[in-house]
Amino acid sequence: MASVTKNFVKRRDRVRRALRKKSEGRPRLSVHRSSKHIYAQVIDDVGGQTLAAASTLDKQLRSDLKTGADKHAATAVGKLLAERATVAGVKSVVFDRGGFLFHGRIKALADAAREGGLDF
Repeated sequence: MASVTKNFVKRRDRVRRALRKKSEGRPRLSVHRSSKHIYAQVIDDVGGQTLAAASTLDKQLRSDLKTGADKHAATAVGKLLAERATVAGVKSVVFDRGGFLFHGRIKALADAAREGGLDF
């Protein structure tokens, strides 16, 4: 029987394999969520650099958020990441949800990033 971790890794690898095929040189918006926080970063895989990053651990957000583990926090992280990516000159990205399903906090972050000006 496959464990939860093995299933997660299989999903993550499947998503990243598909993204590599259709990325066309665009940076990757990678999202990770834990039970207490959510993290997002825009990564240039060709150059191996992180272009912009945001999380619920940022000092700008920490004082405003009640907790780092809800949709409100994910929305705030998505908006902040979109601002930082725009300053870094990134307009279009490929969304990498990792092994997480696209609902709840992941979807809230993606919608906020789209509203902030990122195209994916």
